[in-house]
Amino acid sequence: MAIYSMTGFARVQVQVNDQLSYTLGVKSVNHRFLDLQLRLPSGLDGLENELRKSLKGSLVRGHVELALSVDRNSQQKVGYNRELVAGYLAAFAAAREENGLAGDPDLNAILRMPGALQTENCDDEDQTALTESVQKEIGPLLDQLKIMRAREGESLFAILNATLDRLAEATEGVAVLRPEIEQRYQERLTQRLLTATGPEFNRQRLLEEVAVLIERSDIAEELARMHTHISHFRELLAAGGELGKKLDFLLQEMNREANTLLSKTGGVGGKGTRITELGLAMKSEIEKAREQIQNVE
Repeated sequence: MAIYSMTGFARVQVQVNDQLSYTLGVKSVNHRFLDLQLRLPSGLDGLENELRKSLKGSLVRGHVELALSVDRNSQQKVGYNRELVAGYLAAFAAAREENGLAGDPDLNAILRMPGALQTENCDDEDQTALTESVQKEIGPLLDQLKIMRAREGESLFAILNATLDRLAEATEGVAVLRPEIEQRYQERLTQRLLTATGPEFNRQRLLEEVAVLIERSDIAEELARMHTHISHFRELLAAGGELGKKLDFLLQEMNREANTLLSKTGGVGGKGTRITELGLAMKSEIEKAREQIQNVE
């Protein structure tokens, strides 16, 4: 199963009949949830509900904008709202009489009032034909969108796998240096404790305490968990599907392991500096991956 990006675009232009055509377009970008925004001509509330159902049935996450633009080739008829205009005229006459004023109403001003002029929408037959055509086209249109999102997902797949390769390489580099760093840490710690306690201190007891401290500072568990997280990440990518939130959580766990590794190995000196460099490289790769998965569905 493929992974899907949340970025995509699709559009279709349809000629319904000699007088009626439309353009239906949909585009999506990344978002934490499924956020739908529809722009349709007025009077298509029923169609809007159906389109929302289709979008929710096909998409999981993303900010999705769907726009329907209708073009009528026949010249539209323009009329006026008789009741509304008559009401304005009656109100004008009443106000003029009550206040003892002279003057006639300005028809141009009245026709500019909201709702005074009306453009005839398509008739019932065209409305039905438009609705049926859009309902027929929305499925293939969303298929086009998902194809584009899948292609973007392929690019994300390649980028994330390359990032995992570099992260695994850095992790292995730390593992190679681990024994030497532990030995150096033990020597330095022993010397400091001997200096602080003097020669009369029980050396055997001292070495036991050092061993305990060394065990607490061991990074073996962090390295093992990091390898496990990398393997799990690859498995999720290979399985595909809805991955964005799962991968984000997994990267948070990876970042926690990298932080712990850095805190345990800081200040050792020598090749410990190289571990610090590798740990910072691990955090950098994790952050790159987090940026990429923001666009994974």
